[in-house]
Amino acid sequence: MTPPIRIAVLNFAHETVTFLPNDTTYDDFIYQGSPARGEALLAWEPRSYMGGFVKVAREHEGVELVGIESPLWPRTGTGSGWITTEAYETFLGRMVAELKAGGKWDGVYLALHGAMGVRGVPRPEADIARRVREVVGAGAFIVGTFDPHGNEDEAFLAAADMAFCVKYFPHYDAYLQGERAARMLIRAIRGDYAPTTVTVKVPILTATVLQWTGASPWMDLVQRALTWEAREPDLYINVFFGFPFADVPDVGLTVQAMSNGKPELARKAADDIAQWAWRRRQALLDTAKVYPVPEGVTLAKEAVARGAWPVVLADHSDRSGSATWILQQVIEQDLSDTLIATIADRAAIEAVKAQGLKAGDPFDMEVGGRADESAGAPVRVKGTIADVVEAWGRLWVGVAFGQGNVVLLSEYLTQIMDPAELDFPIDQFKVFAIKSRVHFRRGFDDSGFARTILLVEPIEPFLGTVRLDALPYENVDVKKFYPYGDVSFP
Repeated sequence: MTPPIRIAVLNFAHETVTFLPNDTTYDDFIYQGSPARGEALLAWEPRSYMGGFVKVAREHEGVELVGIESPLWPRTGTGSGWITTEAYETFLGRMVAELKAGGKWDGVYLALHGAMGVRGVPRPEADIARRVREVVGAGAFIVGTFDPHGNEDEAFLAAADMAFCVKYFPHYDAYLQGERAARMLIRAIRGDYAPTTVTVKVPILTATVLQWTGASPWMDLVQRALTWEAREPDLYINVFFGFPFADVPDVGLTVQAMSNGKPELARKAADDIAQWAWRRRQALLDTAKVYPVPEGVTLAKEAVARGAWPVVLADHSDRSGSATWILQQVIEQDLSDTLIATIADRAAIEAVKAQGLKAGDPFDMEVGGRADESAGAPVRVKGTIADVVEAWGRLWVGVAFGQGNVVLLSEYLTQIMDPAELDFPIDQFKVFAIKSRVHFRRGFDDSGFARTILLVEPIEPFLGTVRLDALPYENVDVKKFYPYGDVSFP
């Protein structure tokens, strides 16, 4: 008989665009279902990290999972800036207090992201691990799961024991990494695995739109990590691509290796992956053609004319969700049969709700813009309400205008990753203008749906730009990163 195992499960995740003017507040984390605890937390995102972790953990006899009250993703998604100190300390304080009151723990699972930005806390995920460690003591094991867009260095693993990071972008393997985290945590608790880790920072800074793992060289980088894992039992590799839109000190590319008590092997593997990335550093930056929005709309119109549709216009640069650059050009260039999904405009949504507008009613309102300079100016849309839908706890408004066009208004930034998510007969559209960087490839590209894909951004170097040296960093010296400075790497 093996002794029973008690594992605390916590969640605190956000991909913070620190350059946005609107802070992520305590209230943004409070909505129906959030915070969650107990079985409600364990049942959250059953197809992602949490689902994989819970499934494997419960395949082992004598394992008790305890869901500690945790905030879920804020209602603003990734369309908000710094998490306030009040929000962070309030939620983390409650988690720590519940851990203290919970008695002895054998292990802790931290469902994190890695690109959280908190005012006054340089490395939030490492801080979470450190404060959890103070409660559970040196005898418990701590494991975390991460998004590949995490900004991590050695600080997290100085307090935690293990980390498992998604390898693919789009993130197809989140469930797998959750499974791994559970399996290895239980093995470590039972004395079957002695985690030995090595972390290597590589001074390369890339925009997320360039990091698609469906093509070389990012595909090759992932494959090199997978090859190491395949040929060396009990070796695991994390490659954090980095998230440059968080102005934090541990930004950039990071490689981690974990072995079963073999530090030399972990070092060899981490150094190999890091050196490979450095040798291919220029290729990592040359992976995507990004068009100015006016040219992208022109190319979409030409693609439709020659029958190369459906066309996807993917605006990777819109971080607030409010950008109107594509909408402006659709109107100016008289593009038809286009679905713009979505433009975030909570005021417009509230106005529709207050006026009791419904499908078939006339619509004449300025939408979008206003959030900041990168969102552009509001654009007047004159048309007809196509649909008003309540879904996922939010109101969505579709407005028909022009020649077969619809603009979908949302309360917050929304990435449409699959045409099946749209509440419209999709065969009525030839162009899909969406706010996404790479995630859209899951449903629009890898599925074979789109015949033409065009990545676009505004002419100006705004928040989503590939020209990262144009961003107003305060905590990052971009000259210490390739390609923005004369950088060496041992």
